[in-house]
Amino acid sequence: MVLLVPRQIRMNGMTGSVPYYGGRLTPAQAHAAAHPPQRPPAPPRRDPVAALDELLGQGVITRAEYDELRARVGS
Repeated sequence: MVLLVPRQIRMNGMTGSVPYYGGRLTPAQAHAAAHPPQRPPAPPRRDPVAALDELLGQGVITRAEYDELRARVGS
């Protein structure tokens, strides 16, 4: 059993991003704590005008919606 320690009473010298108090870690738990999951890369930012053009071409938005949104983009 692993008991998490609140930040207010965390002791100096505790290693890792998840402090624990007492108990034992299995090898799998120790490996998981030492290797936190990687975040997926952020998607590339698209040109908003090109995205609006695509939505208009696919019929997702009307010409009036396109004009309103295009005015907000300002480019």
